[in-house]
Amino acid sequence: MKRILLAIALFTCAFSYAQRMNVLDEIKANPQKAYGTDYPYTFDAPALTKSPKGYKPFYISHYARHGSRYYWNNSLYLELDTIMTEAHEKHLLTPDGEKFYTQYKALYPEFMAGMGELTHVGWDQHQGIARMMYKSFPEVFKNGGTVRAISSTTGRCIISMSAFCQAMVQCNPKIDIYEQAGRATLPAVKPDADDNPYKTNAPRARLQMDMSGFNPQTVQVGSNDDIVGRLFTSTEGLSRNSRRIFSNLKNLYTSLPSIDHEELLQGLFSDDELTAGWERNNLNSYRNWYRDINVMKPILADILEQAKLVINGDCSDIASLRFGHDTNLGPLTILMGINMPKEGVSDPNQLKYYFQDFQIGKAANLQFIFYRSKKNPEILVKCLQNGYEASLPLDTDNYPYYKWSDFYQYYSALIAE
Repeated sequence: MKRILLAIALFTCAFSYAQRMNVLDEIKANPQKAYGTDYPYTFDAPALTKSPKGYKPFYISHYARHGSRYYWNNSLYLELDTIMTEAHEKHLLTPDGEKFYTQYKALYPEFMAGMGELTHVGWDQHQGIARMMYKSFPEVFKNGGTVRAISSTTGRCIISMSAFCQAMVQCNPKIDIYEQAGRATLPAVKPDADDNPYKTNAPRARLQMDMSGFNPQTVQVGSNDDIVGRLFTSTEGLSRNSRRIFSNLKNLYTSLPSIDHEELLQGLFSDDELTAGWERNNLNSYRNWYRDINVMKPILADILEQAKLVINGDCSDIASLRFGHDTNLGPLTILMGINMPKEGVSDPNQLKYYFQDFQIGKAANLQFIFYRSKKNPEILVKCLQNGYEASLPLDTDNYPYYKWSDFYQYYSALIAE
């Protein structure tokens, strides 16, 4: 019966899910997607469905992760510096290892100084997304208007917001944006922040998923020791074991496109080695984020309330912009059921078709576009995930457009659960 229900769900949402039914082939074609949340934003510019007759966009509500950054803490850089220095002094490096050691030592001061901060790659990502938003929905912005932009108090999020807003004003100087990054607005961008004065102890959600039959479709590759062995002749006597060294090397490797240093460690991993573990890692990302879906309800509440104010004429904003983290966007995406069936996903082998952690990569974003008509009182809304039209767990006879009344009712009830 579960298989039949799943088949029905896939059929009814075919417009949204078809693009991900070959997700493993998609990752093989672009191994950077196997980087998961380290995947840097790409501008695919997909075609968008024409709005229903008589309807025009008038308001956009948005949540984005910060753009590409240096590694989020300095432990990675410190450990690699220590281990490479030890191995160099003990003559335990291969020729490729010695080459990496020399290059890494030269870049080490930059890495440590930049730790956790937005890079120029991240700045360009948000500028590009802002310009694409303006170009895709000119009716919202052409006459100017006020925009509310809020960010977590973390520097990389604040600078991401600044990059986005600067590009928006460059598109149209008549747009008036008020930027804010303070404790008072944390519920709408990072409810789990320790300095959120309104933080509540929301219960952790429990995921009902039978893992006994999980059988990831992965290719057979060499062991982690084989990869470490490309740089080290031995790890005996070093302060970190081979498993830890592999983890650090991979974390650095997947971060390199974000810091514009892809030449470092080039060729260390084959495409098969990069993609082999993606399905399992993707499942782990989903399971970890699922636990925090209740914690992110204040973000969803802000999306509803700000839209309600605009629709009712109590606020003149043309857009609401929010900038936070993957640990917020991931659970929010799951909470809202973006590209997922209403009943959720209980089969771990099917999860990859509905949820992909690279969708929460650097500068990843959700946009909710609101439409109205002079002849029809019903407000419509559609969702974009990283520029692509996405499905919501609501009934509609006009995908990707949903009735605002259904949207508001469903998600209000979800918040109240």
